[in-house]
Amino acid sequence: MRLQGSCYMGWLCGSEMKGVKYILLIAGLLFIASKLRAQENLMYKGQLSVYTHYNGSNQYPLWNGGRYLPQVNFEIPLKEGRIIDFEASANIYGNIGARDLNSFSSNGNLKPYRLWTRYSTSQLEVRAGLQKINFGSATLLRPLMWFDQMDPRDPLQLTDGVWGILGRYYTLDNMTFWLWALYGNVNPKGWETVRTNGRIPEVGGRFQLPAGSGEAALSYHYRVADSRGLAEAALRHEQVPEHRVGFDARFDRVLGYWVEASWKTMGMDMGILTNQLILNLGVDYTFALGNGLTMVYEQLMATFGEKSFTFAETIAFSLLNVSYPVGLFDNIGYILYYDWRNNAAYNFVNWQKQFNRLTIHLMGYVNPKSYRIPTVTTSDVLFAGAGLQIMLVFNH
Repeated sequence: MRLQGSCYMGWLCGSEMKGVKYILLIAGLLFIASKLRAQENLMYKGQLSVYTHYNGSNQYPLWNGGRYLPQVNFEIPLKEGRIIDFEASANIYGNIGARDLNSFSSNGNLKPYRLWTRYSTSQLEVRAGLQKINFGSATLLRPLMWFDQMDPRDPLQLTDGVWGILGRYYTLDNMTFWLWALYGNVNPKGWETVRTNGRIPEVGGRFQLPAGSGEAALSYHYRVADSRGLAEAALRHEQVPEHRVGFDARFDRVLGYWVEASWKTMGMDMGILTNQLILNLGVDYTFALGNGLTMVYEQLMATFGEKSFTFAETIAFSLLNVSYPVGLFDNIGYILYYDWRNNAAYNFVNWQKQFNRLTIHLMGYVNPKSYRIPTVTTSDVLFAGAGLQIMLVFNH
């Protein structure tokens, strides 16, 4: 038997005690709200999911786990259509993998998932706290995945949030202005390869406007990276300025088509990590076959180098997403990632059965044993090779 970490399932150790504090905060919000007269503005809901996963290529072929996401929302209406609302939720999960009765591994966590307060009017919203920030036109591998790590193959669409303040202003002619400031988010996010200096705020913004049959947007983000964790001594610096510029546009004429791009440059010589350019071109269309066959195709290129736009190191992926509703409550989906640099295909199939509050997912995949998708997360190593997974999701 092997347990990861120094405490059982890592639930109450060291920094994980913060998770307990946030759960207590959620309980506190419930208690305070119960004392208020406007109890009709309080809402509690949750999502429980359990799964069984088999992959003979893994060190522990059989994995079982569960996750619960409790969520509390509370709203305070103000005069003239203004609203103050709150959201608090937690991510509570545990997993156990086994090779036989005498060899198994377990892990788990209890941590905040969302914790924010928001002030909003008909044209303005300001949200502060732990929140999800995402934008862009692409759907599979997204160049503008700056602050999240959502995977289209994940039925739960989970992603950690970021701590910060986000403001959005909507004009009467459908333009949108975004401004944000983040603080304390040290772990790499999205396409980031080095950590963030947690003592220096990150700032940025976005301008989005109508364009013909669709819309277009420009985005910018500034942060100070901390590269002291890199293996190469010459690239270790406590403060490395980083600038990111993004552009995306989407249009709908007969079919949908889009472009999304992100360019990053570091303010110091970081070798091949100094500059990064990511480009995604995509198209989607629903064919009048049966109940409607929807296909999404994207082509992605990412390049890295010491100098801008030199294409020193390049990766290219072709991406396909096919979805077909078998009936009112059943859907079959297929996702293909093809890595041209390594001549490797990643295949994923999901059959989804929807009941009133319960959803059943039967998933299968055939992937290379060396997992090289660029936005890989720690849990993705379980999906190297071929395997099956059954997941039950209950929403209340």
